[in-house]
Amino acid sequence: MAAEVDDTAVVRAAARERLRSLVIDVLPAFGYTVGFALTHRIGVALPVALTIGIGVGAYRLARRESVWRALAVIGVLGVAGALAAGTDRAVNFYLPGLTVESLVAVATPVLLMLGWPLLGVAVAMVTGEGNSWRRCGVRRRAFAMGTLAWYGLGLVLLTVRLSLFLSGQAVALGAVDVLGPFVQALGLVLGWRVYRRVVGVHRCGATAR
Repeated sequence: MAAEVDDTAVVRAAARERLRSLVIDVLPAFGYTVGFALTHRIGVALPVALTIGIGVGAYRLARRESVWRALAVIGVLGVAGALAAGTDRAVNFYLPGLTVESLVAVATPVLLMLGWPLLGVAVAMVTGEGNSWRRCGVRRRAFAMGTLAWYGLGLVLLTVRLSLFLSGQAVALGAVDVLGPFVQALGLVLGWRVYRRVVGVHRCGATAR
């Protein structure tokens, strides 16, 4: 019982940290959206996004976070900026993020069928449990149901974003993107609650460790 209480605390802390990280990462896109909304000029919006992106990278380095994470932010911004400027379509700035999330949306059902629900993988990573949860059929099914709850919420957001992208609504898409971190964090919490409800009082996970 104590182990599961500790896991809940760890998952909540991980969700808060994930939310903080995602909010920071979305700031350059927010700057781009505001810049484009005010001027309708990609040439103005991009420098705003890049400036904020450099600031985000410096902030992460100052906190002694991964150098690669800081560089990844700049790299993604570079690709997104090149797509928007090269095609003269403001909405293409959001294409890299949409592409990654679409791939995750396609991969999630496949991983579920293979017995690797993403919620189980994510929780095991933050708790340091490893793969022992997969030896318990009850926990594996609970993680699968939790993943479906998490996935369903994310899929709704992705559908809205893709619809805005296809209709070329850059400002609206950027506004919805700002909600992305909160929806992802909410999905993680919802998935964890579904997992806990399905597991109930079952304790095979604790003995499997």
